[in-house]
Amino acid sequence: MPPTATHLANHLFTPGSTLNERMRQLHERLLDTMPGLDRVACAIYDRGDDLLKTFINSTRGGTALAAYQFKLSESASLSELAQLGNWRVIDDIPATLQPSNAHTLWVLEQGYRSSFTVPMYDNGVFGGFVFFDSCQPAAFTPVVQRDLALYCNLINMTLASEFSAVRQIVATVQVARDFANMRNFETGAHLERMARISRIIAQVVAPRHGRDDEFVEHVYLFAPLHDIGKIGVPDKILLKPGKLDDEERRIMQSHVSKGVEMIERIIGDFSLQQMSDSTVMKNIVQMHHEYIDGSGYPAGRRGEEIPLEARIVTVADIFDALTSQRPYKRSWSIDDACQELQRMVDAGKLDKDCVAAVRLRIDEIAEVVQRYQDEDPPQ
Repeated sequence: MPPTATHLANHLFTPGSTLNERMRQLHERLLDTMPGLDRVACAIYDRGDDLLKTFINSTRGGTALAAYQFKLSESASLSELAQLGNWRVIDDIPATLQPSNAHTLWVLEQGYRSSFTVPMYDNGVFGGFVFFDSCQPAAFTPVVQRDLALYCNLINMTLASEFSAVRQIVATVQVARDFANMRNFETGAHLERMARISRIIAQVVAPRHGRDDEFVEHVYLFAPLHDIGKIGVPDKILLKPGKLDDEERRIMQSHVSKGVEMIERIIGDFSLQQMSDSTVMKNIVQMHHEYIDGSGYPAGRRGEEIPLEARIVTVADIFDALTSQRPYKRSWSIDDACQELQRMVDAGKLDKDCVAAVRLRIDEIAEVVQRYQDEDPPQ
């Protein structure tokens, strides 16, 4: 007997479970009535860069597609689905698809014979796709399509709920920043650069640490929150052109504890305590000033005591600070910034893999720096 929508929704909204865990639970339930369903996956859309990115998946065999992205505009068929809201069924993948890109090549290598693709929307705005794949030909009959449409709605609801919670937090922090007049210090362009550089680094290092695309996306979403505690730091200290004295440094460093308090307050106000990714968010805020050798603050953590997400954001933050103009300094060149990051690695302060990721993907990072420039230098 097929699972009811209520029963399935209970699995999808298990408090504290990750989205990937919920996807696997969903897949297990679907196999009761659709044993030929070999893969369920979601890709999400970044409108700013026109990128369709792998996000969560449940794959029964073979190699899962991960850390992959491409411009939606480069796929005429998927662009049409996104615009029109239509479903797509392919009954014979080998006869229909040509290995013209990494994604189709991967599909063919996995031995998938048929597929069903459904676009997702949030308040009428395109947000990505749900992909169903089978190693059997013509597995997605009209009856199967009808049943899977229900599950697509539940997946869409789950993702919309998760991202809505994140947007609530980010919007609340942005309002607080505006009231505190932090726009003169942390511009929107700075936060955008921080987020995108953090995501690039995370894409490289996450697989080495057994982390998935869900982790990468959470780093991207929460990186802009790293310094929210600076809202509580006086401008005379925050924007001081010279060296801080001991008391001023103590006040400046207190922004970390203030930031953690703000995040916990926001989570409580929105009743988001069970949000699975709240730990990543708090780790970024709490530990992005810690150094590998223990010389950072506020707790002097060392090495693996510092979560990966915090190590990633630390490198992204320093790189963007070096390459950005500030009231007290001129911007550094990208080459000089990379050399400084390496110097800090050699001194034992930064994660060497994260800095190596910057060098590996420096062309993409340079494009981010160029594209998301401050409209006016901070004064």
